[in-house]
Amino acid sequence: MTDHHLNINGKPHVVEGVEDSTPLLWILRDALGLLGTKYGCGIGSCGACTIHVDGIPIRSCSFPISAVDGKEIRTIEGLASKDGTLHALQQAWIESDVAQCGYCQAGQLMSAAALLDASPNPSDSDIDDAMQGNYCRCGTYKRIKSAIHLAADSLSGRVGKS
Repeated sequence: MTDHHLNINGKPHVVEGVEDSTPLLWILRDALGLLGTKYGCGIGSCGACTIHVDGIPIRSCSFPISAVDGKEIRTIEGLASKDGTLHALQQAWIESDVAQCGYCQAGQLMSAAALLDASPNPSDSDIDDAMQGNYCRCGTYKRIKSAIHLAADSLSGRVGKS
């Protein structure tokens, strides 16, 4: 049992007396009360638990806390601006009416955010590749793709231009 020093959404946290192998998901949810990241499959296959570690999307259900000491962690709670302004993806999700049950959406949004950080003008193929492994039981994949394109256009300033 050791202490772990985490930087989550720009804020320092110390988690005391935790096994090094404890999945980060349980630290986020149970120890820190960050409930936006969801538990889906527990083996890193469904994408519901996707967060960013140093800007890279990872599956927090199968990622040990010992691997994140001193790294930058961003969860769905840190996607919007500090002043509460929604990220372009969150706004596009609303405008595109993406969510149905909503359970997978935090993971979908975090995977999409990593894609747009890496590729500001993604093709359909880029989106398919980046979102592979993020499952939506409601089947809103077409709306997810549309929302990602809408957010990319918004971030690049292409929205509303003739």
